Amino acid sequence: MTDLPLLTYVATMSVTPGPNNLMLAASGVNFGFRRTVPHMLGISIGHGIQVGIVAGLLAWVMAWLDDVRLELVLAGCGYLLWLAWRQAQAGQPGGGKSSRPLGFLGAALFQWVNPKAWMMVLNASILFLPRGGGWAAALSLAFFCSVVNFPCIALWAVVGDRLRFRLSDPRALRVFNYAMALLLAATAVWIVVDEVLQNGLA
Repeated sequence: MTDLPLLTYVATMSVTPGPNNLMLAASGVNFGFRRTVPHMLGISIGHGIQVGIVAGLLAWVMAWLDDVRLELVLAGCGYLLWLAWRQAQAGQPGGGKSSRPLGFLGAALFQWVNPKAWMMVLNASILFLPRGGGWAAALSLAFFCSVVNFPCIALWAVVGDRLRFRLSDPRALRVFNYAMALLLAATAVWIVVDEVLQNGLA
């Protein structure tokens, strides 16, 4: 499971601002990169577990919903386009103070109440789970998402630890936000075109 649209989707969704990445940036500022590693591992492994469970259940449900697969793909891509629009207008990441960094278990459990994580997991499962795929395909997707997710979110801890002032430059932040928005929009278009071509509707 190494197709480019999936790689682009997971990497872009992992690296763009959201609750996880804002907390990592703040933790990097307050505690440094090394002490933030358990937090990062909790996010990536917790995300993989979440993908595996949700994708496995959706794989079972999708066998009954194959007739509306295109509609589900269009809905998922519509959400990606909305995210791209929001990303283009994103504000500057903020930070916070706490007595110690969030640990592995806390970060892993946070994925189940993180709205961005849920949208990412549901979209990844609906858009990229192979047709007819079962638990083996779900676990493969989960592993791939965890592996791609970790270096992407680690960038935020590095930013907090070493590149804080560069992110505070409004021009640099604007370029970053536009680049992420364009990647999300291009991924959405790519997925729709691929789905239409696969179904012989073009």
